[in-house]
Amino acid sequence: MENKKLEISDLIVKQFGPRTLPSPLLTHEHLGVKESFFVKPGECIRMDIRSNPGEDAELCLEVAGPEKEIFFDPENTKAAILTCGGLCPGLNDVIRGIVYFLDDWYSVNDVIGIRYGYNGLSSNPFSPPVQLTKEYVSDIHMSGGTILGSSRGNPPVSLMVDNLLNMGIDMLFCVGGDGTLRGAHEIAKEIIKRNLNISVIGIPKTIDNDVPFVYRSFGFRTAVAMARDALECAHIEAKGAFNGVGIVKIMGREAGFLTARSVCASGDVDYCLIPEMEFPLHGKGGLLEHLRRHLKKHGHHALIAVAEGAGRHLIGDTGEKDASGNVRFNDIGKFLKDEISKAFDSWNEVVNVKYIDPSYLVRSIPANSEDNIYCADLARYAIDAAMSGKTDMMIGYWHGTFVNIPFGAIGSKKRMTGDCKLWMAVLSSTEQPIDWW
Repeated sequence: MENKKLEISDLIVKQFGPRTLPSPLLTHEHLGVKESFFVKPGECIRMDIRSNPGEDAELCLEVAGPEKEIFFDPENTKAAILTCGGLCPGLNDVIRGIVYFLDDWYSVNDVIGIRYGYNGLSSNPFSPPVQLTKEYVSDIHMSGGTILGSSRGNPPVSLMVDNLLNMGIDMLFCVGGDGTLRGAHEIAKEIIKRNLNISVIGIPKTIDNDVPFVYRSFGFRTAVAMARDALECAHIEAKGAFNGVGIVKIMGREAGFLTARSVCASGDVDYCLIPEMEFPLHGKGGLLEHLRRHLKKHGHHALIAVAEGAGRHLIGDTGEKDASGNVRFNDIGKFLKDEISKAFDSWNEVVNVKYIDPSYLVRSIPANSEDNIYCADLARYAIDAAMSGKTDMMIGYWHGTFVNIPFGAIGSKKRMTGDCKLWMAVLSSTEQPIDWW
């Protein structure tokens, strides 16, 4: 999934065929399904709403949704679901949605849950698969986390495909972030190489909101609300002490979307530090001196929101990696707390620094109502794609429309830029210098 200039061919979704079975949705009279409910093969939206003179405006994204002809026979179809990576609000909602819609819409009731991510497709899994029924998942959306468990890393691809065959799986739904989607892409390629008919569909999950072709990832709005609450608590703590400084570390390894949105939602943050920005620490124009001046001018309190991946130019990395190959970061929040305390000590001035890290609270709570709806939509569109025989793709959300995105087109992750509207909103609501960017 290397970053590259996209061609029209990169956005063509792979399809098993031919599709010869009528969709069960045609017979669901209680749904009142009309002709307009189905998407037409090849129906798409432009990737760019607007284009500059001379630019290619022909790139299109396939519209997601049910088709009148399907590939898999519902009576003989077995589906599997797995969740990987870190937790995120809404994981249980997605699992529940897949089980419910497979049964209610397509009469597929043989669904298993693969336990603990891709490890569950190894020859010696941590735990065996579990049969998923509507009764089993009926109330799981009321709880955070994932009933299937999660893990990072994966066994050899050929072994995972062998085990999919052994279990008789016809479609695999992979819920996870960048590493999970890369793994799903490799599984799909191996399946295609063997000329097998096992659909692999990704549902992108990232609390950092950094997956391309996804305007917002599921759980993101829930996480923003929870992070905003943490910021408010830190703000109260800071106001309660002379020269009080509240520091809140918010999840975001390489992208600052969650931190920035939380800052805008709060309205009380004075400094927003994100991975895309290398801010100065020492000297006249640095954070420490600016904070010192700010405390004297603005009621002797300040609030700092910092993404977990910010400040790597100052503190570096641990040199270690997790099972997914992600570099383990040093703690930027603790670093800032120590540096602020040392600086004020050197100036013989009082400072009271409170550091809050709500990361696991933010990602472990149940999804709110907006994300409940969004997760159900993602599940439904993923099922539509799988039943019609599509594979090697994920469900995206682009220009207000759910779309089918080939794994091979995903490319590099989303990043904030200095001229984006979100960053402009951050700068307008904080006290930090605009020349730090």
